[in-house]
Amino acid sequence: MNSIESEQTEQNFDAVIVGAGMIGLAIAWELHSLGSSVLVVDRGRPGAGTTSVAAGMLAPVGELDFGEPALLEINMLSAGMYPEFIASVERACGGTLGYRRMGGLHVALDRDEAAELRRVHDLQLASGLRAEWLGPGAARDLEPGLTPSLTGAVLVEDDGTVDPRVLVTGLLEALEREGVVVRSGVKVTGIQQKRGRVEGVELEGRERIAARTVIAAVGAESGRAEWLPSDVRPPVRPVKGQIVELRGDPADHVCDRILASERVYLVPRRDGRLIIGATVEELGFDDRVTAGGIHELLREAYRLLPEVAELEFVDAVAGLRPGTPDNLPVVGPTRIEGLLLATGHYRNGILLAPITARAIADLADGGTLSGPITAASPARFDKAKTKAGASR
Repeated sequence: MNSIESEQTEQNFDAVIVGAGMIGLAIAWELHSLGSSVLVVDRGRPGAGTTSVAAGMLAPVGELDFGEPALLEINMLSAGMYPEFIASVERACGGTLGYRRMGGLHVALDRDEAAELRRVHDLQLASGLRAEWLGPGAARDLEPGLTPSLTGAVLVEDDGTVDPRVLVTGLLEALEREGVVVRSGVKVTGIQQKRGRVEGVELEGRERIAARTVIAAVGAESGRAEWLPSDVRPPVRPVKGQIVELRGDPADHVCDRILASERVYLVPRRDGRLIIGATVEELGFDDRVTAGGIHELLREAYRLLPEVAELEFVDAVAGLRPGTPDNLPVVGPTRIEGLLLATGHYRNGILLAPITARAIADLADGGTLSGPITAASPARFDKAKTKAGASR
């Protein structure tokens, strides 16, 4: 064995995180803050996957859906953790990360949409959340650019946004300043384990990294990641989403809040950009930007806010959200001691970064899942398999 191989084999960390998207980097930051030695590896460029496509809405109230009380509880807790999370990263990187709680306005554009929005508003109130029904005039007083044909709206003052690209850049700078290594272009080929206990990972080129904890934070890839043993791979599938980026005058924004209708949402940035999203397409690992998807987004954005027609077109991108059968994330331990999963966040990956990072850090420190995040345990799928087998 030559000296380079020997040096690589001897690398040892408390934790290796596979995946350098928003979730993986947030976990690295939390673990490092608690004194753990951490290595992050990614087969691509850090933050270049689904994270770079996300609009960055922090909207647990506005995005509330029926039949998801456990997800609501997790989302609300994580939203409450965001100010502290952002502040800790900003102190380390020395910049601001585009976090704002500017509120959201959810708009009905016809009578059918108004009836559905009323149902959602009733659910918000029944769940003890702050949300206010507005008539067309009151909605346009807040956002004059809205279409005059709107039929009603719900104001959610507590929702906010963060720019995921800026946040990832800040996290990478903070981790670098703290001496945490993030390696790109690195392919994991397997995990090392002994007697049901993880001992590290093996990388392409036969490089081995020793670690007592390995965390899989590879998003939509986690459902087909060959380096994960097949019996611990979560039932995560890719759900395609396309977004459009436009640019206007930073001194004269077309809207001041998140705007959303049944079919589209608009997220303003301080620098005059406007993010329009997002399609929901079950097309496997197809991440192409399509004319139909972009047409749909621009058409619905124009119905909601006609002024978008005057903005400069900047870009259109597509990403793959990690979806699960019950729309809950997959956060927690596997049957292999020390192998943890942090994936399946679907549309809430940016929002759920703080609570996921805290939960994984607790597990890596020898703790257990506790509180609402227990609903995200991978063990729920083991129970489902057992039930299915018993019913045959």
